[in-house]
Amino acid sequence: MKKNKLKIKLQFKKVNLDKMSDKLLLYNLYFTQLFTLLIGLIIIFFQGRNVLEVLSLPTSYAQALIWGVGFAIAVLVFDLLISRWVPEDVSDDGGINERIFKNRPLWHIFVISLVVAICEELLFRGAIQHVFGPYWTSILFAAIHIRYLQHWLMTGLVFSISYGLGWIYIQTETLWVPIIAHFLIDFIMGTIIKYKKD
Repeated sequence: MKKNKLKIKLQFKKVNLDKMSDKLLLYNLYFTQLFTLLIGLIIIFFQGRNVLEVLSLPTSYAQALIWGVGFAIAVLVFDLLISRWVPEDVSDDGGINERIFKNRPLWHIFVISLVVAICEELLFRGAIQHVFGPYWTSILFAAIHIRYLQHWLMTGLVFSISYGLGWIYIQTETLWVPIIAHFLIDFIMGTIIKYKKD
């Protein structure tokens, strides 16, 4: 009796973003967000938790908006201050954000920002933080944003934002607050990228 051997050969290649079309970059963004959402749902399922409870609406919409909008404003003000005094090459992400947002209509920037906020917050705050807390979750969150790892300032900023999102999640006990904050940060920064002059 012959044994069939299944050989799986994985190869990892460095992706050259200059050779990737904007359309392929966008497909990659949506694919990674779908993957993020699925991983988050699987983790929550194996934690024995109900995803509807994790995504339950806040008891006070006004309080959720105040926390979410307040945190987003604080991050945006800090980011604008950094961009004013820090050389551009220190905050360079390889042009990815520019390619994602620059030529998109405003409605599409809205959709991208909403999808990213919901998928990433469900995984990081809703699933991973439940086990590891905000500190280790933020280290993982910063590591996932690999395009910033070559610059210590941007890595520190992404870690700090993630930790802040985790902290406001703990304070408000609703995932919708970090989702609101994450969405506003991405949407406003995407809009700035779209309308800023070269």
